[in-house]
Amino acid sequence: MAEDEATGRLAAASPAVGDPTGWFERLYTEAERGEAVVPWDRDAPHGLLVEWTTERCLTGAGRRAVVVGCGYGRDAEHIAGLGFETAAFDISPTAVAAARDRHPGSTVDYRVADVLDPPPAWRRSFDLVVESMTVQALPAEIRAAAIGAVGELVAPGGTLLVIAAGRADEEPTPVAPPWPLTRVEIDAFAGAGLVPVLVEGIQDQSGVRRWRAEFHRGPIR
Repeated sequence: MAEDEATGRLAAASPAVGDPTGWFERLYTEAERGEAVVPWDRDAPHGLLVEWTTERCLTGAGRRAVVVGCGYGRDAEHIAGLGFETAAFDISPTAVAAARDRHPGSTVDYRVADVLDPPPAWRRSFDLVVESMTVQALPAEIRAAAIGAVGELVAPGGTLLVIAAGRADEEPTPVAPPWPLTRVEIDAFAGAGLVPVLVEGIQDQSGVRRWRAEFHRGPIR
């Protein structure tokens, strides 16, 4: 089955039954049975994440991080490998179970959680928040709420890194996910009291556009 066939079919069906995020669990379940392919299942962490952490010589000793929509855990393992006390969550129990199985002995705290309703104890608790290619998989009607919730995970003095597919404002929205983010949507991550530090529009050799954006929250005064 083509990578986008099951994704498009399941994503289209979820809003119709009033469950706009339920398709993630169905996709992971079908993948476990060999009936679908998870398009974002890769053998390594996202290259733009690795590049960003390398350029900054990032170390996490004594600091906490969280990875949003962690899937099979590649990005989370990379962040934990830098020394961060790392939590990673996904709305799909099947994805979380698979991440634990794929990384035996991992220090990452893999959890089932909803980006629209994260645990209250997580509010403004993480020194680093990584949102890589998750919000772009959410339909427009819940995207603003997800963007706000992601921002609220960032602790005073902390950083949010957003990686997403990109599109120009005038481009039509694709029928099936991913639904690339516009610059306006990227800028909206600053709505939770965060300050944009760097917003990069990156185009690879195949013409695929990506955003990589960094936001900071000021320290408690």
